[in-house]
Amino acid sequence: MQFQPSRYNEFMIRSIVFPRVLGRSLDDLQPALALLRALGFAPGNEWHEAGNHGVEMLAPGGGIEFIAAPDQPSVDAMVEVADVDAAYAIVKGLDPTNANDKKGASGIRITRELGDTPYGARLFEVEVSALRIGFVAYAKKTEAAGLEARLDGRGKRFAVVVSRFNSFITERLLDGAMQALRQCGTSPGDISVVHVPGAFEIPAAARRLAESGKYNAIVCIGCLLRGGTLHYEVIANEVTRGVGQSAQ
Repeated sequence: MQFQPSRYNEFMIRSIVFPRVLGRSLDDLQPALALLRALGFAPGNEWHEAGNHGVEMLAPGGGIEFIAAPDQPSVDAMVEVADVDAAYAIVKGLDPTNANDKKGASGIRITRELGDTPYGARLFEVEVSALRIGFVAYAKKTEAAGLEARLDGRGKRFAVVVSRFNSFITERLLDGAMQALRQCGTSPGDISVVHVPGAFEIPAAARRLAESGKYNAIVCIGCLLRGGTLHYEVIANEVTRGVGQSAQ
């Protein structure tokens, strides 16, 4: 069976959330929230209504996996991590009394010890607040030497300059930038968002923000759509040159 994708499909899906009831009060949520924060999840929206509470925990990416198998999966969610051994050490460190056959004071129980799988992955599984989570790292296809910086925005300040023109694109890019900064540990209070009319105004705003000395980095977001004239090339070149000069 084949479906013809809509030309607007790329703008339809923004995120996916699987709601889970883990208790009746905010206190019941704390073990799971502490675990996910310790492993790098970023806090998202939080809501309170008529005695009900919800807290989002955000990851860089997500998806749905469909499985054909005789048995149900052993976890409710599988989380891919960059270093599963480090994640396992964090979980063990959350509660020194944690054992494989009992819950420690943190309410976390390791249900599957860290180990390798036949399909080339390395994973472990935990249960916290009745939520079963697996943490996995897949084998790298290539092992090339290189340098990789740690993405850590804690204690740093950022400014985001956003063009209002073509906002149906730029506002989605802004959402992604804000999520990426939060996932790197940046406090929401350390992020300033500045809206400008169009892409041409981005370099001037970026320069003023850079000259203020208040920010560790400036993020520039704009969108130019190519048309039948030279307008696109002229604006794109000038904006690129201006942003480069602001960076210098």
